[in-house]
Amino acid sequence: MNLKAKGTRGERELVKAFNEAGWSCIRVAGSGSSKYPSPDILAGNAIRRLAIECKVIGDKKKYFAQDEIDQLLTFSRKFGAESWIAIRFPSQEWYFLMLEDLEMTGTNFAISLELAERRGLKFGELVENVDKNPLLPGRE
Repeated sequence: MNLKAKGTRGERELVKAFNEAGWSCIRVAGSGSSKYPSPDILAGNAIRRLAIECKVIGDKKKYFAQDEIDQLLTFSRKFGAESWIAIRFPSQEWYFLMLEDLEMTGTNFAISLELAERRGLKFGELVENVDKNPLLPGRE
């Protein structure tokens, strides 16, 4: 399976997971190929909005160019969303990291499996407490 197909499958998997967790979530078709900054997926509930760049990798470290991070940050600020990187390493669950958690390597940013395990959140941790939140409609 080529890398683009693997990434698309990963994005769709996350869209399904967010929706099944009670959030609204969409995949942004063409993200990364548009002249305008856009994340791979947008997820939200009555309280939070997340702009997420997704990566499915076959290695134990992923590098990000400054421009890639800047585009996510630009979109997130304009949209009023939190910026997140979702990454899945081989034989691992998804990890979610905020941009502040990325390692600076000089001119690039990086996420290693070790960093993701230490600083990242798993999916359940990212979306937890939504069902218990009394501020959401229909919940007293």
